[in-house]
Amino acid sequence: MTTTGAESAPGPSKAQPAVTTRPRAAIAERTLRKDRWWLPPGIVAIGLAAWVTYATVRVFLKENYWVAEHHYLTPFYSPCVSLECIPEAAHFGRFVPDLPILPYAVISLPILLLFRLTCYYYRKAYYRSFWLSPPACAVPDGHARYTGETRFPLVLQNFHRYTFYLVVVITAINTWDMFLAFGGEAGFGIGLGNLVLLLNVIFLWLYTLSCHSCRHVTGGRLKHFSKHPIRYRWWTFVSRINPKHMQFAWISLGTLALVDAYVMAVSAGWITDLRFFN
Repeated sequence: MTTTGAESAPGPSKAQPAVTTRPRAAIAERTLRKDRWWLPPGIVAIGLAAWVTYATVRVFLKENYWVAEHHYLTPFYSPCVSLECIPEAAHFGRFVPDLPILPYAVISLPILLLFRLTCYYYRKAYYRSFWLSPPACAVPDGHARYTGETRFPLVLQNFHRYTFYLVVVITAINTWDMFLAFGGEAGFGIGLGNLVLLLNVIFLWLYTLSCHSCRHVTGGRLKHFSKHPIRYRWWTFVSRINPKHMQFAWISLGTLALVDAYVMAVSAGWITDLRFFN
């Protein structure tokens, strides 16, 4: 077989058919969802707004926060560190000047606010409810641009993991207040207020410990669980309650409002504490 040393020219190719695509449909509706997708974010917005309004009024009311007879102290005023705090309610001393812009629990409230504000669940809640980013699945974002949490002030959300350590201390203080309430002026006793305080502390701990940061602290960066059996057991417990973090977030808001309203009502003399013992 002989060759000429040059490839033969290819024959004429058949003409390829033109590729045509239909233009995208012009849809005037903002979303094709026909269900009441706006209801869940609306309920969340109303719930959070109502709670923040109530808490703000109570924090700056600066009265009816302590029941001397039974040593009930509302968490909204714990620890009470203002110079104007009732001495018996100031379990950790009074050293902050009394100014109209400062609540009596000026140390704990900012920490608790930052912890909840940067909480992974609450981010989802108020992003959807107040910022409409996005309000629901298959519903366009309410903003023309999306930058995530890469710019100020949302980049500060990354400090959530550090506020966790501080909130553990505050929750421990609330627990201490709860135990002190079992010893009133008449000695050891149990009343309905004690049960309300106990219920609140339980759900505060469940919300705090079910935090994603807590799960990382207990089991993160471990290569071998077998070498850390205690941390593994604790991580297992945290992992079981972590899926209910959203429920604990809302329930703990409810118990905070409940215990504060109860302490306020007893302190103001609107109701009498129901006593079971002493």
